[in-house]
Amino acid sequence: MGEGGDNMKISDVRVRKINSEGKMKAIVSVTFDDCFVVHDIKIIEGQEGLFIAMPSRKMPDGEFKDIAHPINSETRNLVAEAVFRAYEEKRTEESENVEEAALL
Repeated sequence: MGEGGDNMKISDVRVRKINSEGKMKAIVSVTFDDCFVVHDIKIIEGQEGLFIAMPSRKMPDGEFKDIAHPINSETRNLVAEAVFRAYEEKRTEESENVEEAALL
């Protein structure tokens, strides 16, 4: 695999859950190269906008450590862009469904 994920492709992003309330906006799963999936990537609303939080676990000292994560900013940006794109598509789709239901 090339540096910065040159050869790695994101083949699928599934938005598993969307929350309209609170700071955690969605939970997604990302599939790489049709053969490796990472679940529980969260979209969080921070002070400077949305960001992704990789799956993590709480350590005995109370600190959270990522279980899986990109190892450079180029790959993190690639994942974040794909996640945000899928999230916006899903939000648009859901709001259109709500509008259609209201018309019935």
